[in-house]
Amino acid sequence: MRIRSSSIAFGLICSLALRVPAQAQVTVRWADVLNQPAAWYGTDEARRIADHVLEHQRAEGGWPKNTDMTAAPDPAVLTAARVKPDSTIDNGATVTEMRVLARVYRSSPDPRYRDALLKGLDYLLAAQYANGGWPQFYPLRQDYSRYITFNDNAMINVVTLLSDVAAGNGDWAFADASRREKSRTAVEKAVEVILRAQVRVDGRLTAWCAQHDEVTLEPRKARAYEHPSLSGQETVGIIRFLMTRDKPDQRVVDAIEASVAWLKAVQLKGLRVDQRRDPSLPEGRDVVTVADPSAPPLWARFYEIGTNRPIFSGRDGVIRYSLAEIEHERRIGYAWLGTWPAKLLDTEYPSWRRTQQRP
Repeated sequence: MRIRSSSIAFGLICSLALRVPAQAQVTVRWADVLNQPAAWYGTDEARRIADHVLEHQRAEGGWPKNTDMTAAPDPAVLTAARVKPDSTIDNGATVTEMRVLARVYRSSPDPRYRDALLKGLDYLLAAQYANGGWPQFYPLRQDYSRYITFNDNAMINVVTLLSDVAAGNGDWAFADASRREKSRTAVEKAVEVILRAQVRVDGRLTAWCAQHDEVTLEPRKARAYEHPSLSGQETVGIIRFLMTRDKPDQRVVDAIEASVAWLKAVQLKGLRVDQRRDPSLPEGRDVVTVADPSAPPLWARFYEIGTNRPIFSGRDGVIRYSLAEIEHERRIGYAWLGTWPAKLLDTEYPSWRRTQQRP
């Protein structure tokens, strides 16, 4: 009987595939790790990823950003990395790792996960400024990352997690009474600094900048193209957090109402954003704005304080008033316009008003 070489090759491939341990096969991307059904957090894969999370935890209790924790860390660099002062809340770091560990611990009560969670919680509490804000990195760095950071929901992610810890339910039932009380106090301080940081223009409350001075609470510049401004994106996350407050006092209500009114006032109508193919440009594409009377409202990422004009900027740090005026690399490499407040204004805010029995 003749055996074709292709059949032999196919058999070898199947044999090798069968020898790969199931727990080594990655089926969930790190970006999707918090979007899995509850049962998944009790699987071998979830525990394997949780073990990687443990290995990446820094000495002070936090985690670095932009790290794929579905992949096993390199032992050659792991020991040195643990003492790096790069723990951060930027890009979802630390909060994401803690939420993963909490869900896995609830299904698989390994004390290593609990200990790492308590260490992470202590890190977040230690990183909070006395006035209630959080820097982007802790230990502190001598750059814009020391500012109170709302950018990309950094601080809001933290206070939302601490609110869950303070409640002590579900994934956070393991938290001891002392840490729950400290978390509750931290959240109250955070609410206070949020209210104090809200920008007033001509005496009227408006919105928030993506980052505020950690002492004066004034809007501050971050990267060259991120100017002191009012944010059409970060303001949304802040409002959502404030709306979760049980029995909000009048200051919280006023902050919500004023910032929602501002979002309604600065929406951009009759405009859409197009991604266009252009082989003559790097990456073969461009981002342009197009007049379109039927387009849903858009919001700018940044608005000029005092005029509410949308602003754009390149790496040269010069403020422009049109997306087309900044360099191509920044034009396609940053979210300058979006629909971030749409769901908030259409459904979430009206629902909140009904719960507050407000007309």
